[in-house]
Amino acid sequence: MATEAYGIVHFFAGGTREQYDASVAAVHPGDGQLPAGQIFHAAGPSEGGWTIMAVHESQESWETFRDGTLLPRFNEGIDGGFTSLPEETVIDLYTLLP
Repeated sequence: MATEAYGIVHFFAGGTREQYDASVAAVHPGDGQLPAGQIFHAAGPSEGGWTIMAVHESQESWETFRDGTLLPRFNEGIDGGFTSLPEETVIDLYTLLP
């Protein structure tokens, strides 16, 4: 079951729930809403920081969000948000199940 979906895992060393909440509020279109092209979002504390997992419809939709919203907002600085860019792992997804 091949798919064009594209996965991203971001790890913010030392990141907190409060930083996550501020950052998501700054880059998502509204509470509980996903950016255009994003079809999955999960986040939580992990050893040594905070991890976010997202799936986009395609690599192109990820790059549009990253370059048009995410990076510009991070470069401006997000009050109370993450203070540095994350360690990033990308996954050219082969399987995506509901």
